[in-house]
Formats: sequence, structure tokens, C-alpha cells
Amino acid sequence: MTNIKSRLPHMRHIAIYLLLPVLCACGGNGQEQNNTANGNVPDTIPVFILRGDTVKKTIELPAELIPYESAELFAKVQGFIREMKVDLGDRVKKGQVLAVIEAPEVNSRFAESEASVQSARAKWMSSKDQYERLYRASQAPTPGIVAPADLERNRNQMLADSAAYAAAGKQAQSYKAISGYLYIISPFDGVITARKADPGAITGPGAQLLTVQNNHVLRLRVAVPEVYVAAAVSKEIDFRVDAYPTQYFKAMLARKSETIDPATRTELWEFRVDNSGHQLKAGAFAYVKLKLERGAPSFTVPFSSIATTQERKFVIQVKDGKAAWTDVRQGITTDSAVEVFGNLKAGDTLLVKATDERKPGSTGFWKLKARS
Repeated sequence: MTNIKSRLPHMRHIAIYLLLPVLCACGGNGQEQNNTANGNVPDTIPVFILRGDTVKKTIELPAELIPYESAELFAKVQGFIREMKVDLGDRVKKGQVLAVIEAPEVNSRFAESEASVQSARAKWMSSKDQYERLYRASQAPTPGIVAPADLERNRNQMLADSAAYAAAGKQAQSYKAISGYLYIISPFDGVITARKADPGAITGPGAQLLTVQNNHVLRLRVAVPEVYVAAAVSKEIDFRVDAYPTQYFKAMLARKSETIDPATRTELWEFRVDNSGHQLKAGAFAYVKLKLERGAPSFTVPFSSIATTQERKFVIQVKDGKAAWTDVRQGITTDSAVEVFGNLKAGDTLLVKATDERKPGSTGFWKLKARS
């Protein structure tokens, strides 16, 4: 086998053929001459020397562009639309008022709550003043001016009025928050992509009014098959969309889902796309080019070198002049070869064409061929 390796040419695209007679263990040269004389010449079988290499592959996968942020805005109170300040396609800023809902009963309850706060505050201030005066009188040098029971009763009344004042304030805050629901506010900078109500329309809790999306930055999501998730990929990738079939756009790898979807056997990768020119549209399908590279050297063999049966998948090695089956697992597939993993090492001699008809221990004339 050492002689086979030493005769390999330095140029990869030159093939040399060596006829290596294999001696049977029991017969020797005399037995081989007898077989030749009788016409029983062993098969001539192409083989190659296994070598390590870094597997690289470029694949194109379908993907989808989605907004960086998206929000559907709903009404939270019963009323009618007094004003719609935006329309489809309008660009909006964070905090901008988009619509106003008219709900007189909400405004009425808020006004009542404000009045209740003032009333409770006045009552608390009165009882507080009463208690403080009695307390100062009880501290006078002359004993018995204020009965202890009266002082305690006024103190309790002051505490009760204080609690009522605090409760009225909390209730007023809640009504104020509800009145804030009358104004539909943009949660971020973006564009109006849907408008589902007009002025005068009756609305209520759960009724959708608008959809706003931030498409200044887009998310490019692609489902990567499980076999490729461990391969290294460049941070910047190219992709195209049907709207611009001859143009490629750039995206930067942002995050990975870190889990395999059991339904599709894929991992979700997300890329960040700068869409400040608003050329790309959210919701569009895209086609992503991923340049994958295995992190460490591995072995690749021609497709024909792998044999598959119902029980196993294997390659055929030549060991001591005889065929031997070695189980393998497949990895990344390239245009001309497939990555394999198993009990293999650089320098092993493998058959170019494996078949389960070539039984372990069989012999032949092994014809060495340099891989292109």
C-alpha cells in the first residue's frame, strides 16, 4: 500500500493505473498462474487514496422578509371614531396620535373622579386639623381638658379620611388611564400598513383600527436544514428577491433560534437588513445564498463510493489486498462528492464504486486512480 501512495502524481487531474496482483494466502504465485491459465483472472477494480479536505459549499435557500417591528392597534374602550389622523402608507413617529375615539361616559367618569379626589382631600384636611388641635390641647399642663377617648376617635377619623383620599386618588388615576385609551398612539417609528376604521364608526374593545410596521430595518428569516447548522457561515450574506431578479442585497447575521424545529428539522436563522431606502418590502419572499464551510478537515468521497443496504451504509476499503466494509455517516453533499464520517483516516484506499456484491475478504486487481 505504501508503493501505491508513492506513485501518486503531483498533479490532481492526471490519472495513473497500476495493476497490482493480489496473492491468495494459500496459493502463492503458482496458484495465480494456474488461475490465469485457466481464464480465472480477478476483476480489475478502480480505487483511490482518501485524503482530508475542508468541505465548502454554497447553497441557496428560500427566506422571508418581515418587519423589524409590527403592531396591530386596537380600541380598548366603547365609543365612536372622532378623527383618523393617518391613512394607508403614511409614515409616523413614535408617540404620534394616530386616531381619536369619542366616549362621553369615559370623560364624565374621569371628571367625577377628579371631583371625588377634591372632596376626599377636603374631608381629610378637616379631620386632620381637628385631631391636631385636640392633640395639642391634650399636651397642656392642665390635665383632663381632652378625654383620651375623644382623642383616639378623632385620630381614627383622620386615618379613615386619609385612606379615603388615597383611594379616590387611585381611582382618578385609573379613570385618567382609561381616558388615555381614547387616543391611539404610535408605539414606534414606522409606516401605516392597514387602516380598518373611518370617522364616525362605532368601535369597542377588540376592534382593530390600524397596523403600523417598522420597515426601516427588516428581518430576513431562513430555515436552515439540520445537516448544515454546525457549518460556519460568513456574517454577511447575499440574497435576492423576485422584484429585482438581477440585483443582490446584503444582510448581516443577527441571531439563531438555537433549536431544531421537529416538524421541519431546520433551525431558524435571522439576518438584519438595512432598508433605509425602503426599496425592499416586508412580507416578500427572498432567496438566500449561504457560503458554508466545515470548521475542521473531513473526508469526501464520490457518490458511487457509498453503498446502501437495508441494514447499513458503507464504503469499501482495501486492507491487506482484500475488500473490507466500513460503515459511514453522510454529511454535507457537494456537486461532485459527499462528506463521510466513520472509522477512516487519510491514506486509506477505497473503491471508486462500492456495491454490496463486493463481499468482505474478496480480492482483485486494484486499479489506482487519482481523484480529480
